[in-house]
Amino acid sequence: MNSTSEAGILKGLRVLDLSRMLSGPYCTMMLADHGAEVIKIESAGGDTSRNNGPFRDDDPDHEWAGYFVSLNRSKKSVQLDLKTREGKAAFRALAATADVIVENFRPGVMERLGLSYESLAEINPRLVYAAIRGFGDPRSGESPYANWPSYDVVAQAMGGIMGLTGPDAQTPTKVGPGIGDVFAGLMMCFGIMAALRVAEATGKGQFVDVAMYDAMISLCERAVYLHDFNGSVPGPEGNDHPFLAPFGLFPAKDGDVAIGIVDDAFWRALTKAMELHELGNDARYATRSARSANSKELNALVSVWTKSFTKAELSQKLGGVIPFGPLNTIADIVADPHTSAREMLVDVPHPDPNARPWKVAANPLRFSASPLPAPKTPPRMGADNNEFLTTSALIQISIDKQRELRDAFSTFATGVTVVTTRQSDGTPRGFTANSFTSVSLDPPLLLICVAKSALSCDVFIASDHFAINVLSEDQKATSGLFASQQADKFEISDWHSGTSNMPLLDGSLASFVCSKEKLIDAGDHIILIGRVVDFAENDGSPLVYFKGNYFSVGLEEQLVSAASHSGDLTIGAIVQQDQKLLLVVEPDSSFTVPKICGKSASLESLRDQLRRDNLNPVLDFLYAVYQDSETRAHGIFYHGTVKGDAPERSAFFPLKDVPLEKIKSQAERSMLKRYISEFRHGSFGIYQGDETKGTVHHVTKVEPSRH
Repeated sequence: MNSTSEAGILKGLRVLDLSRMLSGPYCTMMLADHGAEVIKIESAGGDTSRNNGPFRDDDPDHEWAGYFVSLNRSKKSVQLDLKTREGKAAFRALAATADVIVENFRPGVMERLGLSYESLAEINPRLVYAAIRGFGDPRSGESPYANWPSYDVVAQAMGGIMGLTGPDAQTPTKVGPGIGDVFAGLMMCFGIMAALRVAEATGKGQFVDVAMYDAMISLCERAVYLHDFNGSVPGPEGNDHPFLAPFGLFPAKDGDVAIGIVDDAFWRALTKAMELHELGNDARYATRSARSANSKELNALVSVWTKSFTKAELSQKLGGVIPFGPLNTIADIVADPHTSAREMLVDVPHPDPNARPWKVAANPLRFSASPLPAPKTPPRMGADNNEFLTTSALIQISIDKQRELRDAFSTFATGVTVVTTRQSDGTPRGFTANSFTSVSLDPPLLLICVAKSALSCDVFIASDHFAINVLSEDQKATSGLFASQQADKFEISDWHSGTSNMPLLDGSLASFVCSKEKLIDAGDHIILIGRVVDFAENDGSPLVYFKGNYFSVGLEEQLVSAASHSGDLTIGAIVQQDQKLLLVVEPDSSFTVPKICGKSASLESLRDQLRRDNLNPVLDFLYAVYQDSETRAHGIFYHGTVKGDAPERSAFFPLKDVPLEKIKSQAERSMLKRYISEFRHGSFGIYQGDETKGTVHHVTKVEPSRH
């Protein structure tokens, strides 16, 4: 199948497929065909359809059943025993990373395993959980048949379609393909995509339920309204229509053809082709209602004419003139030029490169801007265990790594980035953006906004990776260059290739390489969300853009200098260990932060005091400069961490339990309240003011203090 892209319109969607046989696998096949990552979760015996056949002559070990190959192309397989503690834990870890789970067990199976939707939603609130059952799930209405097993033939019989199919009322007939399974699977595809739309907008997934019985009732909608309108109980009518004629199958010399006349104009066109012009205006047949009243006579008349010709001859006479088509066998379909033009038969590669590929029915959905990816080989059972069940694959981002990433995120104040990628031929592309922000630490996600009018917009939409370069204050010229439409930006810039071959600008304050996670339409912009796969930081100050001007943010060193020479001085620190703050107990049982007071107070003397208390301090940046409004004394407070046990008359307090009401100094109390609030958001600043009011100067890079 021709394809200009291997991505597919659903690239980035992760689906855990617990389903077996036809209904669920058909649903997930539709998703996999369009680029979703579908991971089959299989027990020791695997999907039942692996053993259902048929098997080709070149497969003496019966490894590749046609039933399985057709429905499970382009999927992956992980083998798990969900009855074991290890299997459940591995599945929960995978579920935490998934967008969708699909299963078609009977009600209660997943609950008995301890893997209910509700329990999985606790670890992944955005999860869409899709259940296809014979008679539905009790969550949305408990059927009296809820615990009955069901296959396609049962759904067709109970749902009404078999009672409408066949030559007469005495011969009800099952529809050939497994429509009870397939139609339920298609309905679930719609349900999944609708629920995902809500999840993307709100972050909240939901339980989606389709009963095979219900799907068949929906498919038999005509019988429902006929029963309501006239009290009839429709039954099998052969190939005829209850109120249209001529409509159905008609004999030819070498088979049958389908004719469907609805409008009067088509009836007149048919009589012209039959060279029976007078019938076109015959009162017995001229109108739809007249033809319905005389349907038996009319269908017999048309049959006499059609059986005088072959299917090919009738195609010449009626094709394109009226609703018409020959009754095709699969051999006819394979030979039909339509099938070739529409690429409706596709080769699935065999894992043995010397073996003939399998030919299967292609996915019929077509998107103008997102061609179908070429199908991939169906998975051997457990073939992808190493990819998804290794420790590294299941571990979430560590606390230390989150802190590193948060620090890298914080190099960006309100300012300027250059976003880069490569187009399909490897040419680097990039533009200046002021809309980069961190979205999440776990998983590590960033977003940028790309104007739809930007020349490189289509390139970024099509690319699998992009990079964000946070500019330093000496890169004003670089910002201007990438804001222009100059063609040789990269030729006159200093850059190198980073992870995933992404272009990274030399001298940037930080860089983030991201794999594309999602695209969201946002009016005249596209929001591009990426998952950070690599990042780096450099020393420097950021380039910031505000009201049309560039500026840089420093440490306001003059504040520190003025305070340290004012006379009465306090040097203190807010220090933490494992999200706990260190506080000193005063003689009156109040609390204070560690500090040194007096004219000799300095940052180094504070460090020495902490070391004497057997603590290993790292005081990394200035946090607040206070002036007491009454005494005019100054306080300089730093942020940092310590290692070691709390010394005598000191204690560590979890952030949520800091005894603010026992902090005697109003300045320290307000400072600690601000710190607790800022810690939650991972964004800190320098406070300048007194104990009641002041200004927070948000900074991104902190120079070592000289005080």
